[in-house]
Amino acid sequence: PSQCDLLCPQNYPLYIRSVPTENELKFHYTVHTSLDVVDEKISAMGKALVDQRELYLGLLYPTEDYKVYGYVTNSKVKFVMVVDSSNTALRDNEIRSMFRKLHNSYTDIMCNPFYNPGDRIHSRAFDTMVNSMMMQVC
Repeated sequence: PSQCDLLCPQNYPLYIRSVPTENELKFHYTVHTSLDVVDEKISAMGKALVDQRELYLGLLYPTEDYKVYGYVTNSKVKFVMVVDSSNTALRDNEIRSMFRKLHNSYTDIMCNPFYNPGDRIHSRAFDTMVNSMMMQVC
């Protein structure tokens, strides 16, 4: 099981995808509890965040069942990924690579003249990319 969320700078969700879907509410709660850790890491970085194009926050916190990872863009959009703790094959550099792939796809959506920044993301191409990425994780 895993979940991928994109949150705007004001912390409301732009995109949520869960596999399997029956645990979506539980994952959504886990993502929102992780936002405090994201904010702590961002404030700890201070000025260094401004100088970077992107910020991989790494493992935000582990629970008994899941590991929660975070990533923040230079425009303060937060990406949070929740993966099963039993998945030991997933390495830190693979998680970082998945976040970069998400960021690139998000950038493509932002470049679409028909997308209004701040709206929920409804894109078949983005859904396909996220679903294929999540199937690799599960």
